[in-house]
Amino acid sequence: MKNNVLKIKALRILVLVALTLLSCSKDDTENYEKAGTVISKECNGTTQIITYADGNGGIYTTSVENSVECGYEPPIVETFDGPTYPDNYTSIASWSSRSQWNLANVHDPSVVKDGEYYYMYQTDASYGNAHDGNGHFHHRRSKDLINWEYRGSTMPSAPTWVKDTLNSMRSKMDPALPPIENPQYGYWAPCVRKVGDIFRMYYSIVVVEPIVGSDFDTSWTERAFIGLMETDDLASNNWTDKGMVVCSVADGIETYTRTSGNDWSGYFKFNAIDPTFIETPQNEQYLIYGSWHSGIAALKLNSETGKPDKLETLDDYGVTIAKRGNSRWQASEGPEILYNPDTDYYYLFMAYDELSVAYNTRVARSKTITGPYLGINGADVSAGADCYPMLTHPYSFKNHTGWVGFSHNAVFQNPDTQEWFYASQARLPENVSGINVSNAIMMGHVREIQWTDDGWPVIAPERYAGVPTTEITEASFIGNWEHIEMNYQYKIIQTSKTLNLTTDKKVTGGVSGTWSYDSSAKTLTINGVKCKVKDAWDWEASTRKVTITYSGLTAGGLPVWGKKI
Repeated sequence: MKNNVLKIKALRILVLVALTLLSCSKDDTENYEKAGTVISKECNGTTQIITYADGNGGIYTTSVENSVECGYEPPIVETFDGPTYPDNYTSIASWSSRSQWNLANVHDPSVVKDGEYYYMYQTDASYGNAHDGNGHFHHRRSKDLINWEYRGSTMPSAPTWVKDTLNSMRSKMDPALPPIENPQYGYWAPCVRKVGDIFRMYYSIVVVEPIVGSDFDTSWTERAFIGLMETDDLASNNWTDKGMVVCSVADGIETYTRTSGNDWSGYFKFNAIDPTFIETPQNEQYLIYGSWHSGIAALKLNSETGKPDKLETLDDYGVTIAKRGNSRWQASEGPEILYNPDTDYYYLFMAYDELSVAYNTRVARSKTITGPYLGINGADVSAGADCYPMLTHPYSFKNHTGWVGFSHNAVFQNPDTQEWFYASQARLPENVSGINVSNAIMMGHVREIQWTDDGWPVIAPERYAGVPTTEITEASFIGNWEHIEMNYQYKIIQTSKTLNLTTDKKVTGGVSGTWSYDSSAKTLTINGVKCKVKDAWDWEASTRKVTITYSGLTAGGLPVWGKKI
């Protein structure tokens, strides 16, 4: 009997112990710190080590360089007085106010440096046609790429050879066409380059008349001409005209008549506008030109004359190096060409779509000047593939209307620092309240170019303002940002989302994910997209100020832009 009582007591004790253990186990689980809870903060010099709970009873740590909490004192940056001129320049758009234009009324720029000045040349275009009657291929200059002095036209009137050559060609057509006695012209998209001790300007003069009749719905527009002027001193603005380089050429496949305004079977194979020039490392010279019609052409030039040796057969007008599909009317134009010795690639920039709103910038590259030019996805742009990366697109940050018609660019270098720059016009959107014909506001944009690890250019999200370079560390990124992931959408402005970069390398807000920073490469990685970072000027802020920006490309070649706010 006594033994049975002892067994019962022992069994009761075992049950109580088991229940106690189960209770403790349950309590321990409930008492785990929530994942992400800060357990401790310690300093190792000016680096802060933060320990977090992982939610399962364990921990993990992160570090923040140059932490103010650990005694880091940010360098004192002198007050920076950046540009303050307004983007709506209608109050100074008239010809009488041209000394105040700065970068107002810029379209299709070409930029070259001579001495202490950068010179910018452009298409005849301005808000309200303020330039009309005051010469052609207007220009301005700047020492710092920020403050520009308007300096007038470079050509008083069209050279006589344009009309003479036009009518000579018309007389030789079958059947012969009568002369155009008073042709109307457009003056478009010059390109200026230094070649030896001489500066060459390749310019476009377009005959804006139907080939026959007076209705553009029943006839294609007459041909365009690319001519050449030279000077040995840009400051003098004294140019000597050297005559025709090339003109639009028909290949006999289509006629110059149109069945309607929707007939896009272009008469000309190559449209002789939008010239750009390059001298290769092998000292060969090429003119790259073309717009819509059947694509972009590369034309080899005589290095002494700057012209082709002959224009007798279709092959003498150049070879196709880029096209958008295979139609006779392709929405691509405005080529720009550069060779980057650091990557050993030629880069061909192009403007896609119509110019007032949808304009967007594409780039392809090649190891040889005549192609094939390939996109970031390996697609053959020379054979008609759609070109990616896309570098610019209609967009807006908050507190601003945004910019559209943002393409037809020049690319140039600071010869002293070897920094690369992008220059183009951008327009205000249509129907901005309070601005008459707002989409005719065309502002010159100069922006920095940086290069990705795999050798593609990316364009700065903000215009260049000469902001001093500072030390950008991980701590610099903590806070709120505006972020734009651009898609290609015809005429649709890509808008920003607000996100937050946290100390534990998380991305929250309008976009979620993770981030990291490689200070040696100045590369911020957001959700796998590597972005180049820069000190910049916040042009959209109610009071403009210094900020930081990032710019990168998705794997498919779409731009990702951001700025700290």
